[in-house]
Amino acid sequence: MEISAGIPPDEANRSSEGLTPELAGRLFRAGSKVVVLGDAILDVWLSGQCDRLCREAPAAPVVDVRQQSFAPGGAANTAVNLAALGAQVHMITAVGDDQPGATVLAELRGRGVHTEHAVVSENRATVSKRRVVAADQVLLRFDDGDRHSGDDDEIARLLDALRDALASADALVVCDYGNGVLAPGVRQALTELRPRLPLLVLDAHDLHRWHAVRPDVVTPNAGEAGAVLQDPLPEDSDARVEFLDRHRARLAEATGANSVVVTLDRDGAVLLTGNEPVHRTWARPAPENHTSGAGDTFTAALTVGIAGGLPVTTAVELAQAAADIVVHRPGTAVCTAAELEQRFGTFHDAAVGHDQLARVVAEHRCAGRRVVFTNGCFDVLHRGHVAYLNEAKRLGDVLIVAVNADESVHRLKGPDRPVNSVRDRASVLAALSCVDHVTVFDQDTPVELLRELRPDVYVKGGDYTPEMLSEAPVVRAYGGQVRALGYVPDHSTSAMIERIRSTVATGGTS
Repeated sequence: MEISAGIPPDEANRSSEGLTPELAGRLFRAGSKVVVLGDAILDVWLSGQCDRLCREAPAAPVVDVRQQSFAPGGAANTAVNLAALGAQVHMITAVGDDQPGATVLAELRGRGVHTEHAVVSENRATVSKRRVVAADQVLLRFDDGDRHSGDDDEIARLLDALRDALASADALVVCDYGNGVLAPGVRQALTELRPRLPLLVLDAHDLHRWHAVRPDVVTPNAGEAGAVLQDPLPEDSDARVEFLDRHRARLAEATGANSVVVTLDRDGAVLLTGNEPVHRTWARPAPENHTSGAGDTFTAALTVGIAGGLPVTTAVELAQAAADIVVHRPGTAVCTAAELEQRFGTFHDAAVGHDQLARVVAEHRCAGRRVVFTNGCFDVLHRGHVAYLNEAKRLGDVLIVAVNADESVHRLKGPDRPVNSVRDRASVLAALSCVDHVTVFDQDTPVELLRELRPDVYVKGGDYTPEMLSEAPVVRAYGGQVRALGYVPDHSTSAMIERIRSTVATGGTS
């Protein structure tokens, strides 16, 4: 799952684990064909003003409804997010022959999703979720519709539609919310079809029943992961990451998945793939009433990233960025390709000046936050770098990355380096959710910057020891800690550049 079709190999290698604005734009415009199979829900938002209580029930607020809006929910929300990110989306679902069913299909079509494969059943009532909102606060939600498995005719029509829609598809996203569309017969058919299926991403409330399908990626939330493990996750964010990492084999076995991405709301997400180092993202928290459908957005962006050829770690970062955008909005929100391009574009001038950074660090220190500092050339960002930066972030609250300026890299690495300019290198680093601040220094070592900022922890990779570092005495002199972290073998920048150059020279691909 490191590289798949979609982005040319030289582009994938050049960007490696980082997503530049240019590469993001190419990714969103690639137009992967994605089929979404699952429970479509109609979200209804009744918004109004509340300034009195009900006489019949004095504790009940009275809402004068001023506006009614509709949005595709559940699997349908995943579909519209995929379409908004540039994918060609075909929705496979079953809805009732009723007004909510007609409305959700119309909303899907209006947002660029193909619905010709949707099954309209006289024996089903479309599931809807109606929320009553006043002053940006959800006061009540009431649900209706059928949650039973379809009859044999409905299942047969769904499977015929699925086989037709899967022709030349790049990915299949299965969204199982337990509303009955994905009956045992559908799961059995997918198990039999599995060798011929494209990238398979699963978002399901009950993951156990999908084990035989062997999905490529599953995206449980904290509660769903705890249910799989039959053990609730700890409350502390760092303890959650450690817990999931410790039980990764059980998660993989129980779900049948190659990769497990556990979404943790305010604590970001955790990626577990085989024996690779655990990869965590950091979220930008939002009020709880602004989180409707954020998991659908996350799944959609993750799918677009992997189907477009990104390494799974980069795709998870993309997904976190998309979720961060929608959770800061009320209602069932959608993240667009333009918004993500703009977000990654803001990182293109990401480096912070030393004076400004010193003021920011002082603010962090006053707030009681633990500041971690690391430095390097980061010429071609690779999996080893990302694992290392993830580990560094977990040592504190704030991670600062100081990047060698181009002339400094030239002196340290030779006349043909850097491959990427400092502006691009800083941009890619800043796009990682684990990195809080990026700055550039001109010297060969960051000793002067360390004296000025006085971070709590100074970190270098495991190919160094503290005794090898000229920075170590400076950090220890003001009372800071020096840490050497784990080293991921065979992932040095120099080795990667040599592989790319030898591939180009021989006319091959990697």
